[in-house]
Amino acid sequence: LQNVRINPSSISFQMWKNIPVPFYLSVHFFEVLNPKQVLQGAKPVLRQRGPYVYREYRYKTNITFHDNDTVSYLEYRDLFFQPHLSNGTEDEYIVVPNILMMGAAVMMEKLPNFLKILLSGALAGLKQEAFMNRTVGEIMWGYEDPLIDTINMLVPGLIPFKGKFGLFIDFNNSNSGLFTVNTGMKNISQVHLVDSWNGLKKVNYWRSSQCNMINGTAGEMWPPFMSPTSVEFYSPDACRSMTLVYEQSGTFKGVPTYRFVAPKTLFANGTDYPPNEGFCPCMQSGIQNVSTCRLNAPMFISHPHFYNADPSLVNAVEGLHPSKEQHGLFLDVHPMTGIPMNCSIKLQLNLYIKQVSGIIQTGKIKPVVLPLLWFAESGSIEGSVLKQFYNNLVLLPSLLDYLQYIFLGLSVPLIISAAVLMAVRK
Repeated sequence: LQNVRINPSSISFQMWKNIPVPFYLSVHFFEVLNPKQVLQGAKPVLRQRGPYVYREYRYKTNITFHDNDTVSYLEYRDLFFQPHLSNGTEDEYIVVPNILMMGAAVMMEKLPNFLKILLSGALAGLKQEAFMNRTVGEIMWGYEDPLIDTINMLVPGLIPFKGKFGLFIDFNNSNSGLFTVNTGMKNISQVHLVDSWNGLKKVNYWRSSQCNMINGTAGEMWPPFMSPTSVEFYSPDACRSMTLVYEQSGTFKGVPTYRFVAPKTLFANGTDYPPNEGFCPCMQSGIQNVSTCRLNAPMFISHPHFYNADPSLVNAVEGLHPSKEQHGLFLDVHPMTGIPMNCSIKLQLNLYIKQVSGIIQTGKIKPVVLPLLWFAESGSIEGSVLKQFYNNLVLLPSLLDYLQYIFLGLSVPLIISAAVLMAVRK
């Protein structure tokens, strides 16, 4: 118990402060093979590209302990491309939707026609098209686009950013917000549970208090002596708390684990799973509308390849092949300490595209939730950390348990001998 508390003197503190586990971010893009046909109303044909793999380093700064048994911190992520692990380079070109243009078009759908006509004219002048051919590096880390300034001029406040645009531009060399979590010094069952995030006890992205709740931990460790039921964590990337359910017991390199996976209800819509009604407006089950926490852009998250989603989403495009082995997420945790031994958390980012009246660049595109990319954050304890973990938490307890039975076995004849001796003396 002493060693799983968040305390500078505990064994797990350095592991918590500077995570020694090698994490990797693997990104798979979906290239659109028939963009001209899609503009005429055809079904999108996709081809998966990648993975493009990055080594991820995590470390905490601004660690501040408080009197109420909590500690605040900022956790930063630094990413470095790994060519030897990747199937391709950051300089490769990929045809994907013009995310800014198509997103802005859908966002402006209900605005007055003259604004849409102005935007359409501006897009023509800037030679903007519904699909773009850019490098992996540009799509991920940002590219300059005059469309950003044009949108800010025509509809101020529609997109609250300037300069470069990239899907992962805020992911590298950045933090995931100010977390305040319980240290477990007074109550070990509360250790690692989130007290607040960015000073908030709950978020305001969603339409119900239940969906806005910040539950569980920050997703790094959990309280010890876990039961085979479920685990919860708050994900700033998904803008919500997520619950994983127990699937099975197992071992990871000799260390006993509980495996937790995503339930089918995780991204279900409000019709199929009423508690998720607060995340609506919903579409088919298996995708979650995150527009309220993504600048009101028509963005959705899901499992990769629409795994565990309504079949209509898979059938609306060509090139998807969902499977549990490749696209299901999992978390293997040592139940005695609550420390993850092996994990792979996977999410897919999708863009809702459609024909928008008044904006000629959208052509005759049929409404579709189009996969852009999916990524996996994976890591497992290995090397000296695994050896220390195994020795202290598996081997040593087993040895002590074994010695206990040896001493118990040796004590029986001693007790009998003492009893016989006492009887003889009498």
